[in-house]
Amino acid sequence: MGFFADFKAKRAATAAAKAHSAALADWEDDRATLAKLITVFTAASKGEDSVPNSLMQKPGEHTLWSATGIFHETGRTPSQYVGGSSGVSIPVGAGIRFRVGAMRGQVVPGEEQQMDKDQGVVMLTTERLIFTGPNHTREWDFDKLLMASTTDDESDYFLSVSNRQKTSGVRFSVRTGREFNRFLGSATVVNEKGYGPLLDELHKLEKKADAARPVLGGVVAVSDNSL
Repeated sequence: MGFFADFKAKRAATAAAKAHSAALADWEDDRATLAKLITVFTAASKGEDSVPNSLMQKPGEHTLWSATGIFHETGRTPSQYVGGSSGVSIPVGAGIRFRVGAMRGQVVPGEEQQMDKDQGVVMLTTERLIFTGPNHTREWDFDKLLMASTTDDESDYFLSVSNRQKTSGVRFSVRTGREFNRFLGSATVVNEKGYGPLLDELHKLEKKADAARPVLGGVVAVSDNSL
């Protein structure tokens, strides 16, 4: 093998090793999250909480997951006054004139947008999502949930419920948000269908994930599409 061919082969091997390391890291994160989901929801199915808490829990409600997050809610930026001034000049004698001014314009309301309100603890249960901070407390009951969406990186969540007009939500770091997404989805399945269907599906995903462990020069990891 010539020098340039050898150089290209080494470079390709290095690139393959880096790609494998990245794929393996993603797989390990997904696999760890899947194992955590199975452990937590198995415990909940047995009537056990996974997060210590002082909540006034509803009958059959169990805590699943908790992390620090930022609460945000639809609000308005400050209104602005747009316009100019006009007036008349009144003579008062001895060459002195007194100017009377007037403002003419309009108040332009601020724009509606999601605004950060507080930072605190986000807790997920089998019945609801709860935020508790120094200044605000909110809960989103799954039975009243109309819409839930997230950003592409799964860090920011927007929730609409039937008992409030304003859209509100929570934001996390990307890694925490990714885990939250899977717990939130699983919690809503339990709320709608019960523990059996969810745990059956999680165990199936566990077998698929184990079979898809990335091998250098071989299988590429199955990541967020499977979990």
